[in-house]
Amino acid sequence: MENGANLTAMLVFARVVELQSFSEAARALGWSKSHVSREIARLELRLGIRLLQRTTRRLALTELGQAYYPYCVRMLAEAQRAEAFVQQLHQQAAGHVRLQAPVTFGCQCVVPVVNRFLRRHLHINVDLDLTDRSQDQLDDQDDLAIVIRSRAPRQGNFRLLSDIDWGLYAAPAYLAQRPAITHPGMLPRHDLLLFHGPAHTAALPFRRDKQRLALDVRSRFRANNSMALLNAALAGSGIAYLPAYMAQEAVGRGDIQLLLPEWQMDRLQSYLLLHDTPETASPVTLLSDALVAALSKG
Repeated sequence: MENGANLTAMLVFARVVELQSFSEAARALGWSKSHVSREIARLELRLGIRLLQRTTRRLALTELGQAYYPYCVRMLAEAQRAEAFVQQLHQQAAGHVRLQAPVTFGCQCVVPVVNRFLRRHLHINVDLDLTDRSQDQLDDQDDLAIVIRSRAPRQGNFRLLSDIDWGLYAAPAYLAQRPAITHPGMLPRHDLLLFHGPAHTAALPFRRDKQRLALDVRSRFRANNSMALLNAALAGSGIAYLPAYMAQEAVGRGDIQLLLPEWQMDRLQSYLLLHDTPETASPVTLLSDALVAALSKG
């Protein structure tokens, strides 16, 4: 059997049965009636069975034709879905988006969103620049930028993404060797692992109800990267001051735990900076909406 010819004929046969007319099927396919008739006759010849009973008044399926018809219907439905898929691709937004984000936040929180976005939008490319360079306004060479700040940016066009709470985290092995920490005042007797860089904290801030504390602590290890501090905490080297998004997976596994959860420490916000409001359904708008939808949940 010629598979290619059979596939075409199966689609023709499905249309003839669906429309109950050779003439209507020919019109739907853009063929002549005689061409449709010949296609069905050749299919019956290749299969060695009669599919249709033709009379001057009506068209009827034979018993074998009734059994064969569902396969053809499924074939026609798949062909229609394939055509719809291709049409949808042509209608999808296309273009290039340049996005800037802080290094650690970008790796932990932004990259997973971008990966999902790229799977949904096959014709959009994203150029992600990871940098910890502090900025308050969007550079001309970027379409979008994510910044982490304690106050809203001075640039007028931005969208709030999420709150970022910082806290103290330590491995159970480290804590098992020391007295339980029940108050911030006990921290100076411990080894602290602190951030050194633009987000450097001179003294650890604590807030609970109306109480406010600013605590100077001893730091045995400083780093300008939160992943380095997390790894040091996991190794039992001390108590790390980390953003919650960095620690949540390790906390979920039980590798580290949050200390003094009843006290609030630094709370920053992540913002998405934009140029003038982009067009609806443009690549920039689509990525902006995806980032806001995903990160505002967390």
